Amino acid sequence: MKNKAGKKLNRHMNKNRFIGCCGAYCRACGPFIEGACKGCKLGFDTGERDIGKAKCKIKLCCFKDRKFITCADCPELDSCGLIGGFFDKMGHKYKKYRQALVFIRKYGYREFIRSADKWTGAYGSLEK
Repeated sequence: MKNKAGKKLNRHMNKNRFIGCCGAYCRACGPFIEGACKGCKLGFDTGERDIGKAKCKIKLCCFKDRKFITCADCPELDSCGLIGGFFDKMGHKYKKYRQALVFIRKYGYREFIRSADKWTGAYGSLEK
């Protein structure tokens, strides 16, 4: 499988790599599929991209500093001002990202990916 920019997507690689720290799912995200985005964490996890140059404060806290897969792994998720401020932004997608992290906490990454692989965008319905 390749994105529209011709970059090969290995369907056998760990799909957790495609989950943004905030709960977005890159494998179903239009800009990623079209090649306009490199993905939330892809390349940072392998050293191909310099995490020190990342601008997303959530990614720096979650992925670089705390070494979590997503913020769902953080014991401070419910009280964190950084991710809380992100979720408080106007827009439906922020609510959906929060729902994704809550779902991951409750059911795990495998069940999240089972649902997320059916999405047509960076967020969607979660079913268990």
